[in-house]
Amino acid sequence: MRLSNYFMPVLKETPADATIASHQYMLRAGMVRQQSAGIYAWLPLGHRVLKKIEQIVREEQDKAGAVEMLMPTIQSADLWKETGRYDAYGPEMLRITDRGDREMLYGPTNEDMITDIFRSYVRSYKSLPLMLYHIQWKFRDERRPRFGVMRGREFLMKDTYSFDIDEAAARKSYYKMFVAYLNTFARLGIQAIPVKADPGPIGGDLSHEFVILAESGESGVFCHSDLLEMAAPGEVDFDSDLSDHVDKRMALYAATDEKHDEAAFAAIPKDKQMSARGIEVGHIFYFGDKYSGPMKADVMGSDGKPHTIMGGSYGIGVSRLVGAIIEASHDENGIVWPKSVAPFGVGIINLKSDNEDTNAVCETLYSQLSKAGVDPLYDDSSDRGGVKFSRMDLIGLPFAVTVGPRGIKEGVIEVKNRATGERQSLTPDAAAKFLISEFTS
Repeated sequence: MRLSNYFMPVLKETPADATIASHQYMLRAGMVRQQSAGIYAWLPLGHRVLKKIEQIVREEQDKAGAVEMLMPTIQSADLWKETGRYDAYGPEMLRITDRGDREMLYGPTNEDMITDIFRSYVRSYKSLPLMLYHIQWKFRDERRPRFGVMRGREFLMKDTYSFDIDEAAARKSYYKMFVAYLNTFARLGIQAIPVKADPGPIGGDLSHEFVILAESGESGVFCHSDLLEMAAPGEVDFDSDLSDHVDKRMALYAATDEKHDEAAFAAIPKDKQMSARGIEVGHIFYFGDKYSGPMKADVMGSDGKPHTIMGGSYGIGVSRLVGAIIEASHDENGIVWPKSVAPFGVGIINLKSDNEDTNAVCETLYSQLSKAGVDPLYDDSSDRGGVKFSRMDLIGLPFAVTVGPRGIKEGVIEVKNRATGERQSLTPDAAAKFLISEFTS
């Protein structure tokens, strides 16, 4: 992409109402624009990151055996009344009435609807286990939307729903999602700690939040430091026993403020105690027959008798992750994107856009990187060098290449690693080979 053809309305000043890094940098980098309280338009740069995160989430769900579908954002209140949640959910639910005076709502979650879909089609245990998911915009009318996309009213979410014949099978589905989440967050370039959680309005007796550490985190996190050393499971057979990956994490203490047990934490060796701030980026629940019971979602078992299915739900805040990744990965100059979710792989800075030699080198490099799938952003503007450097640091691409007349005379261009600050002077061909290897190896 050439900057001259792109829409990236960068702001020089930080908006006064933006108090945390992600909100500040997303506004300044032209990633989003607030349209009303807690509701944002996703501009091209932000949208690219959002779609990359969404695709990684999708791929890991597919590996775990979940099947993608799409449910509507507007739901009938009748289903929620059937499960008893319509009045219990609270003012966060946006309740509306259509022209026929039918009570409707803008869905904050989908347990009721997906259970209705399930009971309409599935009759036998032979169709189980089943996991269905979708990635969809949701709405919760937060009393005080703040911190940009971190606590907005409209948000993009991946939610998966599992259906099993009994509790033992349902817990296997829970373990599948637990492992899938560890792999998902690792691919996103962040480390998420699974902590015991309060099920809240979703319900159930087994629940974990996945929390990433960041100074601006809304919750205190207390855990055994060995959790930070555990690598993601990686490629696994999801039909096998996954308990080794899950149990060893569940066995180590980890909790947020709400579930913190000071005595249990004190029992951890002092050199292994860790406390910090954290941001929730995922939440999984096993809730048994909370929805299938009142909705009479039964299947015929192998014993010839009807069985009420056991369910679970598993959410990842896709749009929230954009802000959370920034909170965990930034410096005083701007965002520092992990390679897997960066809006572009490499930024090319032409210090003299009216110089034939620099133009020729930039065009060749741009073509080489594009053909290799590195997805460069070419700053071909006539702005001053300082403006170009600041803008590239702000948007946080993994690498920036600077092409100037002086370097060209010496046969080199500069390659900067955004995360480490390391700079290399390389020939244009060597720079191209190096950058391509960084994204293809």
